[in-house]
Amino acid sequence: MKKLLLLIVILGCFGFTANHFYPIDGYTLTGIKRLAYLERVKNGEIKSDRIPPGAFKDINSIELNLVDRKSELVNLPEEDKELQDRVEKLFRGLDKNYSMTVLDMTKGQPLRYAQHRESVGYQPGSVGKLVVLAAFFKQLCEILPGSSFEERQQLLKNKIITAGKWALYDHHTVPIYNLETQKLVKRTVLATDTFSLYEWLDHMVSVSNNGAASVVWREAVLMHVFQDKYPKLTFEESEAYFKNTPKNELSQLAVDLVNAPLRELGITEDEWRLGKFFTNGAGDYIPGSGGSIGTPIGLIKFVMALEKGEIVDEKSSLEMKRLLYMTDRRIRYAGSKSLDSSAVYFKSGSFYKCDKDKGKCGNYMGNVYNYMNSVAIVEKPNGKRYAVCLMSNVLQKNSAYDHLILASKIDAIMESEDEY
Repeated sequence: MKKLLLLIVILGCFGFTANHFYPIDGYTLTGIKRLAYLERVKNGEIKSDRIPPGAFKDINSIELNLVDRKSELVNLPEEDKELQDRVEKLFRGLDKNYSMTVLDMTKGQPLRYAQHRESVGYQPGSVGKLVVLAAFFKQLCEILPGSSFEERQQLLKNKIITAGKWALYDHHTVPIYNLETQKLVKRTVLATDTFSLYEWLDHMVSVSNNGAASVVWREAVLMHVFQDKYPKLTFEESEAYFKNTPKNELSQLAVDLVNAPLRELGITEDEWRLGKFFTNGAGDYIPGSGGSIGTPIGLIKFVMALEKGEIVDEKSSLEMKRLLYMTDRRIRYAGSKSLDSSAVYFKSGSFYKCDKDKGKCGNYMGNVYNYMNSVAIVEKPNGKRYAVCLMSNVLQKNSAYDHLILASKIDAIMESEDEY
């Protein structure tokens, strides 16, 4: 008789704690305190060999790549035959459970696009935090519709938000820098923690903290509900709202709200959707609905919209891109040494599950499912610009190394276009 009770370990890691994003010179603008620490690293006060050359772009040097090419990209480009052939060769001998889209958007050159199993669905893991990011900036625009973007940034910098049980539990640590003692510590988020909206956004993207993602999603819901009252909304008032509103109503509202920007961009429900908060604490307030899925074609449509400045507006898209800029040690796809001198804008995530009765299993080596996904925009010193969305589900194997090797091979392909 089969065992009724399987020892099933579900280990979901929606990111990795080693990455840091946002331009290093952004402390004064944002108030994100860890950037003050990185300034000391950049200035040589603190010795570190973690930061590659491509991480030192300043805020004003980050630009959107497709703003002037919107008319060329109303829809996805047609496949470029030569690029498509070379992409297909990459996956010969690899497990079939890999999917990818790649877009060459180098200025002054024709757009080139290729894809591989582009419509296959995967559990998006932490890549889904891009959906939350877009929804948050959409709601920020709606509560301050007549304001300048600088005024929106002031709210991000000055409004302090309490974590509450929403942020629990996540084993990912967040960096906390004390400006007075100049000490940096990394620890898990507590229910009593308070950070500015900017810092919550940074925690969500830079170290992929699940608690931060739940808090940011919560704040997007509150902006939608309270509108112009939101800037002065207290934590106690927000908790009362959630307590007194039926859960099924909250669930429908939260899921519709977070996915609305995707639909406005022409990304269908089958191409990308988010259906559940990132922590159990948040799920106690708002249950999930409809499940989550991502596809490389949905992700590349998102990247195109970002680079065109079409996610909310041009300045919001640019700020989202800044938040995605990697300014510390790189992992998985972004860990390729061939990218060291390049600026990389990146979001990665994994989600896996182990069953002891199904053989080999471990961290990032699930034997029930083992998703690993990466979205990367690469800007090389020679002017080459391209984006890659890579998704995989290879059982019993940590795919991080394969992602890294693929990154090196893709980079070589993008650099060798003159050989076509």
